[in-house]
Amino acid sequence: MPPGPERPARRVRVLVVDDSALVRETLTAVLASDAGIEVIGAAGDPYAAVERMRRQAPDVITLDLEMPRMDGLTFLRRLMAQHPIPVVICSSLATAGAEPALRALECGAVDVVAKPRVGTRRFLEESRVRLCDAVKAAARSRLGRPRAGAPLVQPKLTADAVLARPCPDAVLQTTERVVVVGASTGGTEALRELLAALPGDAPGLVIVQHMPEVFTAAFARRLDGLCAIAVKEAADGDAVVPGRALIAPGNRHTLLRRSGARYHVEVRDGPLVSRHRPSVDVLFRSAARYAGRNAVGVIMTGMGDDGARGLAELKRMGADTIAQDEATSVVFGMPREAIRLGAADRVLPLPAIPPELLRLCR
Repeated sequence: MPPGPERPARRVRVLVVDDSALVRETLTAVLASDAGIEVIGAAGDPYAAVERMRRQAPDVITLDLEMPRMDGLTFLRRLMAQHPIPVVICSSLATAGAEPALRALECGAVDVVAKPRVGTRRFLEESRVRLCDAVKAAARSRLGRPRAGAPLVQPKLTADAVLARPCPDAVLQTTERVVVVGASTGGTEALRELLAALPGDAPGLVIVQHMPEVFTAAFARRLDGLCAIAVKEAADGDAVVPGRALIAPGNRHTLLRRSGARYHVEVRDGPLVSRHRPSVDVLFRSAARYAGRNAVGVIMTGMGDDGARGLAELKRMGADTIAQDEATSVVFGMPREAIRLGAADRVLPLPAIPPELLRLCR
């Protein structure tokens, strides 16, 4: 008897919570355009959201922070204490909103994305990709329920769209060590733990954390106040020096470059690579090209495969490579793909990564 048709994986059920009727309508339409997502309802405030959840529990909630009757941060804290559900903060691109969004990540939100807004066709499509990917990543996070099947993935560009492949015969005229790090979903708290464990004379770091523009500057300021090393949002031409970490700005690719024996970063525009801008693959390829065996590459928690091919390129050029293990990853997608490609020399729990970085860079 021939096998029957394969049953499709259940769609991710999403509840949209925002006080603006127009935003609720827009988010509903954007999310519903993805065949892997089902919007089960929309609520104008947390009280209405609770009533809606009593009728049907969502897999993921998209949450605004500024709402009447109860602000989103208070609702998030109560939700995480009483009935944890993966939450994606959907925020306007405003500097004033960055700090509350970062507090929401500390309180248990899985990710923060920018609300889609009027713009060019390319901007609207990129916003749709980012929002839908964030929701599907949240559904697969350690807070969420295990899900069968892989998410629907659209065609995506590789790092070839930004930078040519590294040449194995390139002469690397420096012995300065540099660390490049990539993270996505769950990465904000993982990076805080990683950087806070490093001493003030740690090797220079360049980091891609998938976040919207504006939020990366606030994220860097917050880390700077918590860590012995200096942390700042990368600006074009910034030197990569011991005792400092540079965070790639949201919506801009960040590449490692070298002038003589010194490293610096280039911050530039470009298409989405591996569905992201900034892209970990772009950073890792640039490190493979300009640092090679003098680099240490680290891939951390995150959905998808951004960074996996770049880490493999680093390894081929002689760099040391590390992947965060599954037990300490909020989402194991990016490290798992790197491990599958044979790109990771070491697979380590998060607390073991800082001392290993220091050992490798001595």
